[in-house]
Formats: sequence, C-alpha cells, structure tokens
Amino acid sequence: MKITMAHGSGGKATSELIAGIFEKHFHNPVLARMEDSAVVPGAERIAVTTDSFVVTPLFFPGGDIGRLCVCGTVNDLLMSGAKPQYLTCGFILEEGAETEDLEKITASMAETAKEAGVSIVAGDTKVVEGHGGIYINTAGVGFVPAGVDIRSSYCKKGDVVLVSGNLGDHHAAILSERMKITNTIKSDCAPLGEMVNALLEAGVKVRSMRDVTRGGLGTVLNEFASASNCRIELIEEKLPVSAQVRGFCDILGLDPLYMGNEGKMTVVVAPEDAEKALACMKNSGYGENAAIIGSVVSEGYGEVLLRTPIGGTRIVTVLYGEGLPRIC
Repeated sequence: MKITMAHGSGGKATSELIAGIFEKHFHNPVLARMEDSAVVPGAERIAVTTDSFVVTPLFFPGGDIGRLCVCGTVNDLLMSGAKPQYLTCGFILEEGAETEDLEKITASMAETAKEAGVSIVAGDTKVVEGHGGIYINTAGVGFVPAGVDIRSSYCKKGDVVLVSGNLGDHHAAILSERMKITNTIKSDCAPLGEMVNALLEAGVKVRSMRDVTRGGLGTVLNEFASASNCRIELIEEKLPVSAQVRGFCDILGLDPLYMGNEGKMTVVVAPEDAEKALACMKNSGYGENAAIIGSVVSEGYGEVLLRTPIGGTRIVTVLYGEGLPRIC
C-alpha cells in the first residue's frame, strides 16, 4: 500500500497508520497513553539532542534509515556521558511512499532501540506531496550520572587519543550503493552504549568524547583542539582503516580522515588510563578494532597534525565543502 495525503489528515487513515505500524512496533506503556506529550520519570541532570535523517538510499548494506536514526541520536547522548532513556520520532512521508518500506524501517527502529536500551515514547507523522521519500526527525533524552563531566574543552597536554574502530565504513557503504559499485563494505551503524558504559564504570578519566559522523575524524579532532586550545598529533599508520575501504578511497581520491561513520567514536583520556581505555573498548561490542592513534602534544595552538610513515608532518584541517554523499 502506498502513502496518500489522507494518511496525513489526522483522521481515520492516520489512526490506522499509527496503529498498524508505529504503535505495533514501538509499543510501551508511555506511548500507549497516546497523549500530546509523554510524561516520564526524570533526573537532576539531563542531556537532550535532536537530529534529522534524510539519507538515500533508505536501505543500505549494514543498515537502513531506521537503525541509523536511533544509533545517531543515542550516540550523541552517550558522548556527553549520559545514559540514553527516551526517544521521540517524527516522520515526514512523501505521498507515494510504500507502507511496506515504512514498516521495515519502523521494525528496524524498534529492534535498534531495544539493543540500545531506550524507549520510543512519542512521535508525529506528516504527509507531504513528493515522490515517495521518507525522512525522520528524532529527539533524545538521557540522564547524566553524578560526577560525570565530559567536554570538548578538557583536553590537556599528555592526554592520549583513541578511536573505537575502522574509519569510513558507513560513508563508503552509502557511496557504493548510490554509485552501484560492487563490494562487501557494510555500514558500521551501531549504538555505542556498552563501550561508553565500560569506560565510565572502569573509572577511565575521559576528557573528551565524540562520535565520528559528518566531517570525519579530522573535523572532530579539530573541534577538540580548538575548544581546548591544544595541538593534537596523530600517527598515520595507527589509523584503523579496512583494506577494502582503503582501496575504495584510493580509487575515488577520498581521505578516511574526513569520511563519516555511524558507529565509531573518538575519545581523549588521561595518559595513565590509555591502556585501560583501549582494553575497555576492544572488549566491548563494536570495538574490536579500537586503537590508540595519537596524543595531545602541547597547549596553546588549536591544531591537528598527522605524522606520516616517512617521517613527514601535515596539518589536518576541518572538512571544507560538501562531504558527499549525504550519509545520514
């Protein structure tokens, strides 16, 4: 069945769509009340985020827009040290979208939310004229435990930089699908709660933490360096990139440092906790390729450098221009 303008009318067709797809997959006691707002238990300190997802294609190797929107929102909350609890979702459906696709996406969202330990407690649906597109906006709320304070501006000289796994997988998967390039690259789309919880429960002194999405690792670390007014130095041969993605980049002239991911994070930790942090990441789901990739070498500069295998050094800037294709 195709989405029609009637599905956005607020009448019977809307109710049938909500009951037949969204309520069926997202069912929980809070959502079941069907109020205009969800009333949920709270905490003294909360983290709040919102994001919109417009990726094409809707389905790609390793995931789909449904898994992507849950992972993206949950991971944003996790990077402040919060424990994600609740999500809301708003669907913008173009007339002509297939309800079969919508149900697959909704089921994927429900499965990923369960994996991430969050509840989808509120939502909205709008139907607009178009050519069958599906877009999703999500908001997330998480609770920040007492004593946790993680910020981009906390990097210090001597701190160690880690990344949780191979760079560029999601970007390469989306681009391959859109360009009809045959390979076995899959998106790394994943929730990182187990990894973040392992770091915090082990008492690792986490200074800064960020998921590596649009703009890539190079842009994220420049934001850390600017906020902390420090110089970060990376070691090129330590950067984890799969052989297939590296070959893909060589063919298309791409740099893994600027490719987006949806299941990777970078973390800056106190030097005495570097090995502990690496062990926590490697022993967590989705962290088997975690690596120590560099350090904060000085203060007062606000820049990122890359040490090459032949002994040279180059400046890593932020991403300029459009990081094609749209990955989320």
